[in-house]
Amino acid sequence: MPARHATSIVWFRRDLRLADHVALERAARESERVVCAFVLDPVLLRGDRVGAPIVSFFFGALAELRESLRARGSDLALLEGDFVVELRKLATFVRADALYFNVDYEPAALARDERVTAAFRADGRAVATFVDHVYLGAESARKPDGTPYTVFTPYKRRWLDVQAHDPRPPVGSAAAAARKLAPRAAIGPTLDVPEPEAYGHARSADFPAGGEALAQRMLEAFVAERAGAYAQSRNFPAVPGTSHLSPHLRAGTIGIRTCVYAVLEARRGARGSHATGLDTWLSELVWREFYQQILANFPHVAEHPFDARARALKYRRSATEWKAWTDGATGYPIVDAAMTQLNRYGWMHNRLRMIVASFLTKDLLLDYRLGEKYFEQRLADGDLAANNGGWQWSASTGTDAAPYFRVFNPVLQSEKFDPRGEFIRSMLPALAKLPAPAIHAPWSLSPIEAESLGFRLGRDYPAPIVDHAEARDRALAAYAPVLGKGARS
Repeated sequence: MPARHATSIVWFRRDLRLADHVALERAARESERVVCAFVLDPVLLRGDRVGAPIVSFFFGALAELRESLRARGSDLALLEGDFVVELRKLATFVRADALYFNVDYEPAALARDERVTAAFRADGRAVATFVDHVYLGAESARKPDGTPYTVFTPYKRRWLDVQAHDPRPPVGSAAAAARKLAPRAAIGPTLDVPEPEAYGHARSADFPAGGEALAQRMLEAFVAERAGAYAQSRNFPAVPGTSHLSPHLRAGTIGIRTCVYAVLEARRGARGSHATGLDTWLSELVWREFYQQILANFPHVAEHPFDARARALKYRRSATEWKAWTDGATGYPIVDAAMTQLNRYGWMHNRLRMIVASFLTKDLLLDYRLGEKYFEQRLADGDLAANNGGWQWSASTGTDAAPYFRVFNPVLQSEKFDPRGEFIRSMLPALAKLPAPAIHAPWSLSPIEAESLGFRLGRDYPAPIVDHAEARDRALAAYAPVLGKGARS
């Protein structure tokens, strides 16, 4: 069958890889020649919704993508500016008659894509879009009546059923594309991959590193060495029990089909706790899918609570307490250690994300959107759907949310998930000499114990900014009239 298009552009966005790339595979199948492109958005890169960790990660991934293309005799057309203008200019230069890209469910991305699609079709060029960032599209796993799921457990059952009857293995895009990639000379002038500093972001060797090859190695090592123990180890921040693949799934340096295929293959023949660990990690991947389809079907969650009743919540305002939370100076060691990890490494363990979110929204009674935005600015895996879903779960404002009366006790969480205080010590050197259980609650030390350790609360480490029991009562008093039984919907 002859190719449908002479030259097609594959527009890369949050899919910075050559393997298991649906748009690239289809373009290579349907075109005589393929040009790969990425457009830098200076407004986004200099805005307040992204930060240094994710910019550094993306730029590292872009650099590797370019090298992979150059190793195949091609190049990445790296552009900067308005998407419509830049992609149209490239299409004219390379004489492209089609544009291929993978769908992004974020509201701003959908609006951007509509503009680009309209412009290309007005020029007489074809546009083709594909599901790639998620395993199942937002329309693929719905209730029998056709409406979207808003509770995770039934969604997961439906997702597993669809997957079992219609599996989506990784697509062989890299090999197919290699034969169709436009030669480097045909792509013309292109920008160098910029440094983060060009957009006001300081780089750090502590931030997660991006790149397709690294992502593949991490997946293989995790599935072979740690995924079987995932159910037992995933909640303990001092233990290397998680995959750390979330930044790679965010930037698309690894495909979701690749991850699902790897865990399902490992699941064959697995027994006992090993099988449970693999099933638990697969469930986490389905949580990611769940929040993506929530964002696609209920885009208002990007700005407002999913539960309309929660708009009536009366949040407090306290610049002092907000700063203590962001700086890791609340006086609760597990909270402060978690925020230190975030601020330094551009990543935070998932259990800790729940703890600090509960502390901000319940103990301090501050608006969850403050924390959500702060995470966006400082996480290398800052994904709108997952980040928003997690924050709304913790704040009891979202779909499938934690009950409003669930308020994490930071001391009990610390004792349970960092029992020996190893994680706390690694992040808060000022507490390194404190023994357990005092390291979870330094104010519990007697004056004699504190003096023997050379430790003084308020000098070496701050006293708690709130009393948890009193803060919990305050939160329940604020939440109950709005979200309690009998509250108006």
